[in-house]
Amino acid sequence: MAAVDLLLEEGHVGLDVEAGIATVTLHRPAQLNAQTDKTWEALAWIGENLDDTVRVVIVKGVGRSFSAGLDREAMPGILELIAGETDTQALERIRSYQKGFSWLADTQFVSIAAVHGHAIGAGFQLALACDLVIAATDSQFAMREITWGMVPDLGGTSRLTQAVGARRALELCATGRAVGAKEAWEIGLVNTVVDTADLSDAVNALAQELLSRPAEALRAVTRLISTAASLTSSDQRLRERSEQVPLLRELNKQTESD
Repeated sequence: MAAVDLLLEEGHVGLDVEAGIATVTLHRPAQLNAQTDKTWEALAWIGENLDDTVRVVIVKGVGRSFSAGLDREAMPGILELIAGETDTQALERIRSYQKGFSWLADTQFVSIAAVHGHAIGAGFQLALACDLVIAATDSQFAMREITWGMVPDLGGTSRLTQAVGARRALELCATGRAVGAKEAWEIGLVNTVVDTADLSDAVNALAQELLSRPAEALRAVTRLISTAASLTSSDQRLRERSEQVPLLRELNKQTESD
C-alpha cells in the first residue's frame, strides 16, 4: 500500500476527484466520524496536494453524522504528547492540526460542507472551515470544547465570528449549547437547510452551478469576499478594481474574436 493510501486509510478520509470537483469524505460511521490527529494529517495532505483543476471541494461524512468531533479515545494520547513538549513544540503541533482545516479557505476553489446529524467540536469547526454550508434538517451544531476545559483551536473561533458575529459566537463557544438546523439558518451559520434525503442532490446542484460560472471570475469574487471584512472600504474598492481590470480585458478579447 502506498504511503498516501495508508495515510488516508488511517485518517478514515476518502478523496475522489472528478470533473473539477474534489469530494472529501469522513469514513468512520461507527464512531459518527469522530476525528483523530490522523484525520487532521490526512486532511492537511489533501489540501497540500489538491490538483489545480479542482474548482469545488465538497466535505461530507458517511453514516448518521457529519462528524461528532474529536474521538474521546484519542484525547488522552494527544494530551500526553502536548504535555511532554516545550511550548514551541506544542504550538507547532497544534499548527499542524490546524492545517487540516485552513486549506478549505483557499480561494482557488469554493468549498462546501454537506452537514447532517452531528457537527460537534472539531466537526463543527470542519464545517465552518468551508466557504458554504448546506445543512440537513436533522443537523445539530455545537462547540463543545468548553465542556472539556478547552477552547476551539482549529480555526473555529474566527470562522464562527465571521458567520454570526462576536456576541453570538461567544455565547455558542462559552456555553457549548447545541444549535439545530432551523436556528443555524436564522443566525447565518448555514446557507440553506434541506430535507435529509435531499442533501446530496442539493450539494451536487450547487457544485454544478458553481462550475458553470467562468473560472477566473469565480476565483476573483472568492478572493474579494475573503478580504471584505478585514479591509477598509477604500482598500476593498481598490481590490475590486484590481480584480475587475483583467476580467474586462479578457471579455474584450473574447468580444473581438467573436
